Amino acid sequence: MSKALQVFYEGRVQGVGFRYSARRIAAGFEVVGYVRNLSDGRVELVACGEAEEFLQALRESELAGHITNESILEISPPANLRSFEIRS
Repeated sequence: MSKALQVFYEGRVQGVGFRYSARRIAAGFEVVGYVRNLSDGRVELVACGEAEEFLQALRESELAGHITNESILEISPPANLRSFEIRS
């Protein structure tokens, strides 16, 4: 995989099952990466593979009502990603 997307979500994105929903949605795509809560209240998501399609599915899911801002950066893929996981 030659590129990855790093996304920072803002809003009411912690304490609402965001990470678990993202992992469930990721299972429907050829995507590896991770999702984690940040100490400042945001959620960080990194996706490699069918990243754009996966992010669109997140936008169309039950999570949409919790997101007030989404910042996307293209990054080099992190090493050793084999699945889509929740990180702490």
